[in-house]
Amino acid sequence: MEPLADPQLLIELLDYRMPFGKHEGVRLLELPEPYLAWFARQGMPPGKLGMMMETALVVRSNGLTALCHELRRSLQP
Repeated sequence: MEPLADPQLLIELLDYRMPFGKHEGVRLLELPEPYLAWFARQGMPPGKLGMMMETALVVRSNGLTALCHELRRSLQP
């Protein structure tokens, strides 16, 4: 899996929310980094959610969250 290989994926990630658990409803980019890292160690969920969580972890661990917030502002009408 190659996180961030598709620019559209990053745009979709801006509003993708955690569908279950303690952080249900929280945008993936706003999840605590240790929570994402725990999933990475235990195994990300299968499918699109896992891919989006992995991408969120890459963004968070590389300090790119501010860039994503700037992208969100630039996409707003």
